[in-house]
Amino acid sequence: MSKPWVTLDSRETPDGTLELRRRDKGDFLILIGGRVLMNSRASRSEEVLGIRTCRDLQPGARVLVGGLGMGMTLRAVLDTVPEDATVVVAELHPVVAEWCRGPLAELTNGAVLDPRVTVALSDVADCIREAAEEEGGYDAIVLDLFEGPHARTNAEKDPLYGRRAIDRTWRALRRGGIAGIWAEAPEQGFELRLKKRGFAVEGLRPGKGGFRHWVVLARRP
Repeated sequence: MSKPWVTLDSRETPDGTLELRRRDKGDFLILIGGRVLMNSRASRSEEVLGIRTCRDLQPGARVLVGGLGMGMTLRAVLDTVPEDATVVVAELHPVVAEWCRGPLAELTNGAVLDPRVTVALSDVADCIREAAEEEGGYDAIVLDLFEGPHARTNAEKDPLYGRRAIDRTWRALRRGGIAGIWAEAPEQGFELRLKKRGFAVEGLRPGKGGFRHWVVLARRP
């Protein structure tokens, strides 16, 4: 019989109450406004996202990760990139970083404490915008946000998945750089926008059977 969920911490945010719950060892939930954002027992697509985006990076690579969450994607990135890589993680909510240094650290062997990691308490869209102004600041950009591209995404103005944002991502990547994006399901409109900008695009559905999320890989030639 499953144990009941216990709320370890909760904080008010502009988007609703952000909560961390635990049921058993290694069994956590993060919720916002009562909506489940992350489940530690369902991290397959996040791990594939980190590995597939970063597996071909060269020594000295610079990586931007959008969204810290439970640190699962970050752990996969760190296990894949060269030892001398640098990884910036953009996270909107300071408490999420606190949780990853505290009760969630057991899930990822303290990924957020890795000396290669810098946590930027900011919107990843702003980080991409700044890098775009420098023309090619990152070898890889990994977007693991609770709401990926979908059919209702504003095709022009969405700050991460619209045409303007895709252009900024292109300019924020070095030549040969790659962006990896998590999504709940395939979104042809988003992938078409990537292709029109010049990205080589690959879509993946990790695992076998049941409900599976989607990973988009977009490489700048």
